[in-house]
Amino acid sequence: MRYDLLIKNGTVVDGTGAPRRQADVAIKDGRVAEIGDIKDSAAQVIDADGQIVCPGFVDPHTHYDAQITWDKLLSSSAEHGVTTAVMGNCGVGIAPCRPEARDLLIGDLVNVEGMEKEVLAAGINWQFETFPEYIDAARKNGSGINRAFLAPLAPFRTYVMGSEATERAANADETQAITQLIAEAVQAGAVGFSTTAMLSHIGHGGKPFAARVANREELASYCGVLKRAGRGVIEMALTKQFGRLQDDEYDLLDFMLTHSGRPVTWLSLHNIPDRPNNVQEVLDKAAPLIARGGLPQILTRPLVSDMNLARPFQLGEMKSAKALFNAPAEQQLKIYADPAFRAAFKEELKQGRKWSSKGITVFKVSNPKLKQFEGATIGDIAQNLNKDPDTVFFDMAVEDKLEMKCVVPRANTDRARIAEVLNDNRTLIGLSDAGAHVDMFAEAGYTTYLLGHWVRDKQALTMEAAIQRVTQHPADYFGFKDRGRLTVGAAADVVVFDPATIGSPERASLVRDLPAGGARMVAKAQGISHVVVNGAALYCDGKHTGDFPGQVLR
Repeated sequence: MRYDLLIKNGTVVDGTGAPRRQADVAIKDGRVAEIGDIKDSAAQVIDADGQIVCPGFVDPHTHYDAQITWDKLLSSSAEHGVTTAVMGNCGVGIAPCRPEARDLLIGDLVNVEGMEKEVLAAGINWQFETFPEYIDAARKNGSGINRAFLAPLAPFRTYVMGSEATERAANADETQAITQLIAEAVQAGAVGFSTTAMLSHIGHGGKPFAARVANREELASYCGVLKRAGRGVIEMALTKQFGRLQDDEYDLLDFMLTHSGRPVTWLSLHNIPDRPNNVQEVLDKAAPLIARGGLPQILTRPLVSDMNLARPFQLGEMKSAKALFNAPAEQQLKIYADPAFRAAFKEELKQGRKWSSKGITVFKVSNPKLKQFEGATIGDIAQNLNKDPDTVFFDMAVEDKLEMKCVVPRANTDRARIAEVLNDNRTLIGLSDAGAHVDMFAEAGYTTYLLGHWVRDKQALTMEAAIQRVTQHPADYFGFKDRGRLTVGAAADVVVFDPATIGSPERASLVRDLPAGGARMVAKAQGISHVVVNGAALYCDGKHTGDFPGQVLR
């Protein structure tokens, strides 16, 4: 037989923006061997009649850094057609790490990424210390999909500075040592590095996240690694408020672009109801930086989170909330009930913090006295009780012993205006955060939602444009030149899906499949029949084949 795999009778959308066409796709030795009317036989044949055949999706923003050590499939991204995931974003990761610092990095993941300490302690397989060892362990362990690694700044600073990484800038010798480690990571295959400036990123012990503490001298040195290498990308969590790009943030982005000479993708760009033209205002302001590769990342749907005040992630930028992080429940209850905490919290709100309890919906409570409020917003409850919304919110959380679960509309709440930027190539579609914030939301299905809701249902963009936006565009941005397109000679990462049923539910379901019985939110894929990675079938008829053909992309 001439070919390993033949996908017949499908409609090919090749990821380049070219018009769709009826064609067969033949695969040999992990590569696309032929596209057209193919008569030769193959060891495996997929009949794609009535379905779209396109390149595998490239997710530029995931946090699977810990999960890859216990989950080779990388669910649920894999079932949504993501064949390449970029991880190590926002300066967050688990390598490099000295054995004595493991608890520090776990504490970072608990606070910054909303993961459970018990899950991480039970799940992470520490087969490494250095970052090159981490990448090599990932290669040896195998994976369902391809993985590309950014070098996350926080663990690099912690590796050199220990616990002081959360307290001060590095001195000259420490900066040189961190720079050398980043250079070794890039030499080993890292596709760049990542960092954060967001106030909400709180590390272990309620301290500032280590990546946030780096000063300009440090950052210039780390950027120089990529400038000298002539390759790589920087990812940066940048904006302190949704829907804004402040002057100091603009200056920092300009600084990173200038000193690295490389693209810098930044978080994030969402619409917000009180400033209806904010997205275009930000894009216009950032235009000179965007022209140099400074692309903001966007979501394909509203950013809505589940919230429980026992996990105070969304209060991260509030100094008054610092003592809540990593505190036992009894201490948290006392803080939330304390008039001094509430007064300090209100005083901070006057400084323009991105917080409002009015739109928060009470989803579920345990206290029978509070059942009457399920399904209502804190704003409505407060109005009926003639009380301040934050007072009502904290009172209810304390009365329910912090078991109250809420739904929080955080940004992108004007659905119609999301469509305005989906076709705008000044943005990078992604921002799934897959692998992180697993107790709050599940955005791994942003690709299937894009193709179902925005292409089929709303016709906000063409199928060809949408597929290009989540394949070729991110692949080219990160330098994956043989991915993100379905052309002869390209790596055979392929998705086959039914355009009539492709989709992803907006509200995820809670499942308990993490180590130590931990729970996470999962959104199941709809309409995807086959996922092929490096020429091998990963999913057939929506079910995992048992194969793990993913590679480490260096």
